[in-house]
Amino acid sequence: MRAVYRNPGELATCLKDLVDTYLEGLISYEKFESKVVKIINANEDSVYKGGHMPVKLANTLESSRVEIINKIFEDMQQA
Repeated sequence: MRAVYRNPGELATCLKDLVDTYLEGLISYEKFESKVVKIINANEDSVYKGGHMPVKLANTLESSRVEIINKIFEDMQQA
């Protein structure tokens, strides 16, 4: 898995696949969370601009996946 994505489509696909892998029970929450945190940190403005996920990315991920990623992002902000 790469950490930095220049293409927003590839970033969305990576996050979508990662969330789906977690939801299918193939990886633990801790491992999933650490991977999402790495992607968010490496792609800063591509994942969250001003604390909000860009509409194009959110539309690709769909609301259920966005909620899961937003929870991890909120936990990052509190830590």
